[in-house]
Amino acid sequence: MALRACGLIIFRRRLIPKVDNDSIEFLLLQASNGIHHWTPPKGHVDPGENDLETALRETREEAGIEAHQLTVIEGRKELNYVAWQKPKTVIYWLAEVKDYDVEIRLSNEHQAYRWLGLDEACQLAEFKEMKAALQEGHHFLCSTAA
Repeated sequence: MALRACGLIIFRRRLIPKVDNDSIEFLLLQASNGIHHWTPPKGHVDPGENDLETALRETREEAGIEAHQLTVIEGRKELNYVAWQKPKTVIYWLAEVKDYDVEIRLSNEHQAYRWLGLDEACQLAEFKEMKAALQEGHHFLCSTAA
């Protein structure tokens, strides 16, 4: 049985008149353990939670961003990979912060955060599945009025 986790790919748009490839920045958090990898906030589903409740709770716990500070975009992306020698499934939603300058408050699970354009986010993300999710999200945001 695969481990199941959920999270939000959080983004913000720079204050410029139109959406283009340079206006979108993604929030990545650097883990305090292991290889100190960079990912969006995510975590395991607790008993009685649905996937979106998990994603919102993990975002609050790991980055200090509350649900009312976000606009979650319909649709989700499922990633499947091996972590710590076990199969893992992670469900992500895109979510835009309502305030460009939202305060990030890291939990002890993370040691740093960065807002990054697509290319930099993909470089830090390292894992091909995460890179693909960031690229797909960016493409969606640039091709719709989301």
